[in-house]
Amino acid sequence: MRNHKLLILVFIIFFNSCGVKKVSYRDNSPKKIKNKSVKSVNRFFNSMTNEQRTHWYVNTYSKISIDEMKKFGIPASITMAQGILESNSGKGSLALKSNNHFGIKCHSKWKGKKVYHDDDEKGECFRKYKNPEKSYRDHSLFLESRDRYNFLFKLNKKNYVKWAKGLKKAGYATDPKYADKLISIIERYELWKLDGSKKPLNKSREKKLSKKQEQIQPETKEMYNVKKGDTLYSISKKFDISVSELVELNNIKNNNLSIGQSLKVIKK
Repeated sequence: MRNHKLLILVFIIFFNSCGVKKVSYRDNSPKKIKNKSVKSVNRFFNSMTNEQRTHWYVNTYSKISIDEMKKFGIPASITMAQGILESNSGKGSLALKSNNHFGIKCHSKWKGKKVYHDDDEKGECFRKYKNPEKSYRDHSLFLESRDRYNFLFKLNKKNYVKWAKGLKKAGYATDPKYADKLISIIERYELWKLDGSKKPLNKSREKKLSKKQEQIQPETKEMYNVKKGDTLYSISKKFDISVSELVELNNIKNNNLSIGQSLKVIKK
């Protein structure tokens, strides 16, 4: 328990000392943890909605993600989106107890500290870091050092769509919707700005709806009922609308959708 408290203390100190850079363009400077007790960590996170916590996470770690992009060529938007998704915006148990923000498992060559956590299987081995910054650096090294990710580094670092789909193709995660979730996060929180882009890729679609899709979903239909497997990104593609516009139209507070939920999909 004493060691656990010490890790939490290191975690909090790093939060307070990390450079802040506003990138979400929707929030003020991130909140500060006023004291360093273990209870204050939960109180700090519980004082915010999921949306506020994600803005805080982006503001806290944006500079690190940009620095990693400059050194390794991995889009900062991708790094940030993965951090948000894998760590639940810093609130996930792996992030809290081991500073692991990217869900990276031990693997055979890992010589550092370890922690055990239930994931695809019970009691799997995950890497443990001294602070979140070490986790961000190991994420970059992890992608750079494995052959299966080599093709990603040939992509334009501003093309977060291809990077997201490439990560899924290379097997970074088992979730079949992993790429769509990353893209949704990037567009919702305007993380493409971290890459130096002036607009999201989906403002000019790589693929338009086929004639068959247009017949099934005519433009005159203003509402859509969420189906199993839908994400904000997949729905945005289907109706040629950006994720941010979809969120604004429906006043969506987080990325979670419910089956049968009715969404506005046509701007008036």
